[in-house]
Amino acid sequence: MTAGFRAVHHAGVCETGVHQSGPDLADPERHGDQDAAPGLVDFAVNVRGTPPEFVLDAIRAGMADLARYPSAADEQCAVDAIAAAHSRRADEVLLLSGAADGFEMLPRLGVGSAALIQPSFTEPEIALRAAGVPITQTTLSAPWQLGAEREGDLDSLATVPEDADLVILGNPTNPTSVLHPREAIDALRRPGRIIVVDEAFADLTLDARGVIEPESLASVDWPDLLVIRSVTKTFGLAGLRAGYLLGPADLLARLRAGRRPWALSTPALTALTACVGEQGHRFCVEQARLVAAERAAMIEELARIGLVPATRPAAPFVLVEMPHATEVKRRLVDHGFAVRSCANFVGLGDTHLRLAVRPIEQVRALTRAIEQVREEIGNAVGTHP
Repeated sequence: MTAGFRAVHHAGVCETGVHQSGPDLADPERHGDQDAAPGLVDFAVNVRGTPPEFVLDAIRAGMADLARYPSAADEQCAVDAIAAAHSRRADEVLLLSGAADGFEMLPRLGVGSAALIQPSFTEPEIALRAAGVPITQTTLSAPWQLGAEREGDLDSLATVPEDADLVILGNPTNPTSVLHPREAIDALRRPGRIIVVDEAFADLTLDARGVIEPESLASVDWPDLLVIRSVTKTFGLAGLRAGYLLGPADLLARLRAGRRPWALSTPALTALTACVGEQGHRFCVEQARLVAAERAAMIEELARIGLVPATRPAAPFVLVEMPHATEVKRRLVDHGFAVRSCANFVGLGDTHLRLAVRPIEQVRALTRAIEQVREEIGNAVGTHP
């Protein structure tokens, strides 16, 4: 059992005597959508609102064609649009039914062992373990950034085994919201090794000058690099399942082997084409700026009640650490709020919560609820936070 899961597998009472919710929070297959019940203000899921009108218009325009199978022309149109957006060749694009589809393909690469840079999204581990691929958890400590200095030296836990021929990481990383520098990812490369970077939230990152996607590798043509992208988060399309994978043609050919026909629906293909076009790019820039502004206001409001980000956030979510985090999460439901437990992320546990960036009015309502919950917990254990 890894350290990231250990805390919630104890008995259902924490050290202070506060009852914790059940061990299902430690299940790697549990995601934030399972917390976001109808009627709750959703801080658990990182999807940004609803789809923009231009994407919905594109989908509606193709609804009359649902009686026919998705055509090769539909697929090629989406591939060409993605290739143009990232200055790639068409044979360097593989369409996905959401990013998870790409992770499920990775065992087809025939690797001997994989290293997962943790904490990170749980789906790669699930897919690789199901295929019997040996895994090494390469667990970073705070601030969870590759190459970051910790007490004057590099984190010894961040050493990837030399024999790992597949290394997977998120950038920015879910749930820490850390953005790794390109040069740190470049340093992971070795002869015979494949690097996979999950860039599901890259289109919402900005640098200090306001440049979008400052550390993205989507347009880099390393022969050993695969980049997985998703449009479902930024464009509010989680229910549609649409994304793509970028990389050298020879690696994509191995991933395609044995793939089912009509892997993406016609609406998903139409949406992808719209999202990666010029209008989609402008929308991403607007959203990235909005996220940065909302995140700054959110951090200020969280600080008002004594909560600071566990590390510098670059994505549309913030990681916080607090006492009784699992109990806080459970009680917030009674106050009308859903937040994401980090109990099933390797290297974190049940002392961390992930909070999606939301407008300041919703954040203020959340902080008021957290203050009330803290008082309830203090009364329950005979102390006050």
